[in-house]
Amino acid sequence: MQVSDIPALPRGVRLHHDRVRDTWVLLAPERAVTLDMVGHAILTEVDGIRTFGDITNGLAEKYNAPVAQIVEDSAGFLDALRNRRFLDVIA
Repeated sequence: MQVSDIPALPRGVRLHHDRVRDTWVLLAPERAVTLDMVGHAILTEVDGIRTFGDITNGLAEKYNAPVAQIVEDSAGFLDALRNRRFLDVIA
């Protein structure tokens, strides 16, 4: 993922709070991914408008963490979602 890429959830994919399990999941048609706190924090920033660089800088500031570490972790997570078609990227 490049800093200028704009990640977006494709049509039919959404964040959902599973009240029974008290956890966040990413839902897609006939598929679901359970999210940990880090995954949820990243995906709540994905709005289809802001760039990957904007998102990671914001997360680094919000959680007082090194930008390089946030970039590395976020890129791996978002690339994995992209490979599984849970995420689109506008280059």
